[in-house]
Amino acid sequence: MHPVAAIDFGASNTDIVVRYGGATRHWTLPTEGQPDEARVRRVLEAGGVSPRDLAWIAVTGGNRALLPSAIDDRPLHRVDEVRAIGRGGLALAHLDSALVTSAGSGTACVAATGQEAHHVTGTGVGGGTLMGLGRLLLDSVDPREIDALAQRGTDTTHNLTIAEVLGGAIGSLPPETTAVNFGRVARHPVEASREDTAAALVNMVGQVIALIAINAARAQQLPHVVIVGHLSDLKSIRRTFGLVAKFYGTTIVTPDDGGSATALGALLTAEMVERDLRHGTR
Repeated sequence: MHPVAAIDFGASNTDIVVRYGGATRHWTLPTEGQPDEARVRRVLEAGGVSPRDLAWIAVTGGNRALLPSAIDDRPLHRVDEVRAIGRGGLALAHLDSALVTSAGSGTACVAATGQEAHHVTGTGVGGGTLMGLGRLLLDSVDPREIDALAQRGTDTTHNLTIAEVLGGAIGSLPPETTAVNFGRVARHPVEASREDTAAALVNMVGQVIALIAINAARAQQLPHVVIVGHLSDLKSIRRTFGLVAKFYGTTIVTPDDGGSATALGALLTAEMVERDLRHGTR
């Protein structure tokens, strides 16, 4: 049986998943330009794979409509990105339904139940925000460096807490919860290390994403929140997600290898299409 592949053309990263029987392999490359046949070949070759090795290729993400319907006589399945996010997130989290949030360059929240998925909300705050403000504040666009700095820093050098603004806890939120991101430096100059600035930046980005995801899940009456995407690979971001979830009395699932979720979801969706075609139901 020939292996199959899926490619997610993201704004910052291109993720490739190849399945050989029951084994799955994943790799990531920086996104370069618009998708075309030559680019499909390059990203597959980076993992030692040729289109001729495959039964078919699934594609999702930006401008997938630009791609041909087949390469080397291997069909290309164009998969809706929202559906791919939902299917991939549920598969990685081993859940039947959840609010799946893809935290990539920006952030998209998808209500996913079984085979169905629809876009609920999102935010422009994401990995692109972390890197863009990282350039301005830290002179770095390297997410791993920002993550390492943040793990050694203290966000309250820049942030004001609820205790400082209101004098104590409010509702379920403890006194140490952030009340105003970068609020302290808005009042007066502060002496802050790069580590403290990185911690405040990560705190802001992570809190925005986690709060939007939790509120969207509650609005959709979904019991679980799953956050995938390459931003969730960073330990400092995952820690922030965990703290927000704790403060709001819920759990946020951040599966390992979350950056592969959308590509995996595209592959799973294309597998279902192929089964339907074989059985004559599509």
